[in-house]
Amino acid sequence: MRRSFGITAPHMAVRTRLPWWGRGVILLVLLIGVGVAWWTWFDARALLGGPTRRDLETRIATLEAEVQRYRGEAADLRTRNSQLESDLAMTRGAQEALSRQATDLAGENAQVKEELAFLQKLFADSNKPGGLTIPRLTLERQDDENWRYGLLVVRGGSPGEDYRGSVVLEATVAPIDPSQSAVHTLTLPEDQPDAAGALTLKFKYYQRIEGTLRVPAGARVTALTARVYEQGSTTPRATRTLSNP
Repeated sequence: MRRSFGITAPHMAVRTRLPWWGRGVILLVLLIGVGVAWWTWFDARALLGGPTRRDLETRIATLEAEVQRYRGEAADLRTRNSQLESDLAMTRGAQEALSRQATDLAGENAQVKEELAFLQKLFADSNKPGGLTIPRLTLERQDDENWRYGLLVVRGGSPGEDYRGSVVLEATVAPIDPSQSAVHTLTLPEDQPDAAGALTLKFKYYQRIEGTLRVPAGARVTALTARVYEQGSTTPRATRTLSNP
């Protein structure tokens, strides 16, 4: 002990140095030992109540199968959703078409009832002196530059020949912007010659007239006046005005 640790102990020790291949063998042995210990630890967890490597592999395989199944279900749901959206769009389109048809039929029904009432009155007054009337005058906006007009011309009494004449329409056109005051009158068929054919009258008891009135962009029709003229006459036989404030 004195020779090794006492005051007389040598201050320098000589040790043999291992070669590089010897250190490599020792490092390889240590790595193999750590790997064996780590691999063994998974199997040893079964003794400690934990899952083994085989259990973990089984769970991973089960989870992967479930993921595939969920992906398949998600794809089926997306396909069904697309089909349902397509069916819903078709249903909405059919519903809108039926709604428009119902609205059109309701309008036509009201128009037929109105014309029937006038015709019944016309036949009831067949023994009275004949005369011209405009019992109906309508105006509806189609788009920014077109307005749809309609009127019914009725002839009373017991006429023997067809009535021949024409209708003249005067529309008061005003700008939509209240700051603009350029109000003017549009006369048909003078300002729109293509409407002359629709405004020509030739009937025995009644005639219905419909057409389109074109106005400048950014303007609206505030009033519409219809006048019925007999062929060869400059004095109107019937007049009716419709206000559209």
